[in-house]
Amino acid sequence: MRNLRDILDAAAHGVFPPPDGRTTLVPQPSHRDAGVLSFTAHSVVFTDEDPEWVYGALRGVDSDPLSASMNPRFLAALMERTGRTAETVDAMLVGAPLPGEPPVPPQEIKDLDHPRIRYARRRRDEVRAWSADGGILVMGRGIGGRLEVSVEVDEAVRHRGLGRSLVTAARHLATEPVWAQVAPGNARSVRAFQAAGYVPVGAEILLIPPPVIPAQYLAEDARVAE
Repeated sequence: MRNLRDILDAAAHGVFPPPDGRTTLVPQPSHRDAGVLSFTAHSVVFTDEDPEWVYGALRGVDSDPLSASMNPRFLAALMERTGRTAETVDAMLVGAPLPGEPPVPPQEIKDLDHPRIRYARRRRDEVRAWSADGGILVMGRGIGGRLEVSVEVDEAVRHRGLGRSLVTAARHLATEPVWAQVAPGNARSVRAFQAAGYVPVGAEILLIPPPVIPAQYLAEDARVAE
């Protein structure tokens, strides 16, 4: 396996890194995307940082070696080293594409200024979104170029199975495996994805780069400092 996309593609088809207790280090697929994946007894760190520093930091964590890559001390050190932040460790799930039409016929949203699309475009490329019955389905290219899905359901129509229908629709709209990142504490969402046929394959944490400050603001700051 040469790069992050190779690892993800293999995992989507049920072929995982060897459960040997080791950590594989691969380059970042882009400046935006860095982080850690955890599979059964094997971790993958995708970063452009010095490999000697990464492996040294892992050895310095006082924990079971199998969990060192997701240990808060290692993650905090990696964030400080890279100048990045993170939100949470997510469960990583994947669903195979399905034939035929989706159970809920979604209407594609063409307004690229839609708030949900704007948010998704900070994390993904080639973002598309659909709406149906008070819910929104968003798909786009995330880490390693994999196809990722997220949904949002209005409070008034929750508890009716709409979330499950929307993430099932994503599998019908796709021609390749569809990935989802779900906070483990969000049990409702985890159940919706599993009911729609998505299977858990591991855990992940994404390291978020600092926001890019437009050049005109930097120039203004420089003039103020003079």
